[in-house]
Amino acid sequence: MGKNKKIIFGVAAILLIAIGAWWFFADESNKEGPAACTMDAKICADGSSVGRVPPQCDFAPCPKEDLIQVETPRANEIISSPLVIKGKARGAWFFEASFPVNLYDGNGQLLAATTAQAKEDWTSEDFVPFEAKLEFLPPETGKGTLVLEKDNPSGLAENADELRMPVFFSQEDRESQEENQEKRAVKLYYYHPELDQDEEGNIACSRKGLVAVKRTIPLTETPIQDTIKLLLKGELTEEEKAQGIETEYPLEGLSLEGASLKDGVLTLAFSDSQNKTSGGSCRAGILWFQIEETAKQFPEVKEVRFLPENLFQP
Repeated sequence: MGKNKKIIFGVAAILLIAIGAWWFFADESNKEGPAACTMDAKICADGSSVGRVPPQCDFAPCPKEDLIQVETPRANEIISSPLVIKGKARGAWFFEASFPVNLYDGNGQLLAATTAQAKEDWTSEDFVPFEAKLEFLPPETGKGTLVLEKDNPSGLAENADELRMPVFFSQEDRESQEENQEKRAVKLYYYHPELDQDEEGNIACSRKGLVAVKRTIPLTETPIQDTIKLLLKGELTEEEKAQGIETEYPLEGLSLEGASLKDGVLTLAFSDSQNKTSGGSCRAGILWFQIEETAKQFPEVKEVRFLPENLFQP
């Protein structure tokens, strides 16, 4: 075979291979069909998820999305009080410009209820913006459900509808609530001399000078005794002192030894080893008033008596 014939056969072979390759890949391309969509997902208001749908690869519609859409909060969001709820709903979701909104804890117990108000004319088939505000105490459960109900004045089951949204409660709020539940707020009565003056500017030594400051005590079976003992410590804050509030407590050697309550009469037994509760009628009277007023904040206390009986005497 001559040199020219070898060249011709070689070129022909290359052409045949190229044509075959083109045919193969063109045929495979035709078999692939439309382009595949990305695998990301959209979280719906009810906590479910939807993917993209070919050929345009738009997200599939979420449940009830054609009726109501919530902008805030989002599904599975951590919420705290006060909670502002915003979104839009078809006019048919409202009745007289509102619809019910309820918040439940993880056990299905109702925490709070309110109504969402339309921000525009609700007598429309189009979407109408709405807003609602919920205030609630953090529950023990970490998870809850926010329910936006279609207003149904007819009461007929076929006209009822709702959107249920899973939410989570702030761990910090729940811990704070648990801490507060383990304490009790009380008042301690101290003295402000500028509030206790007669027309001539003299100290009147009366109850008018008593001022309540707020404190918390642990929840125990003896809240009255615990409150009196806290009063006797005389622990005023710098801010309270700056306001002019004062006290002679603590008194060295004075301590509360016991208490009894019967028929509204509270008897407090003290130890006053150094006789610090006397020293003039004005001083003794104010010391007496502080304890008595602090004790009487408890509704079961109608009268206060002291042992020994010579306490708080001039």
